[in-house]
Amino acid sequence: MAIYRITQIKSKIGSTKSQRATLETLGIRKMHHSVEREMTPIVAGMIKAVSHLVKVEEMK
Repeated sequence: MAIYRITQIKSKIGSTKSQRATLETLGIRKMHHSVEREMTPIVAGMIKAVSHLVKVEEMK
C-alpha cells in the first residue's frame, strides 16, 4: 500500500468533538504537524471526515 503524509493546515477550533478525536487518532497534535500513514480503508475514512482541516500528499 502507498504511504501518505497528512498535515493539519487549519485549526481544529470550532470543529466537532468527533473531528478532534479523528485528528488525535491519526496522530496529529497541532497545526502544521505531519504524520505518515499507510493508506487503508480506515485511514481513508478518517481523512475524508477531516478533509477540510488537512492536506494529504503521497510519499514516493
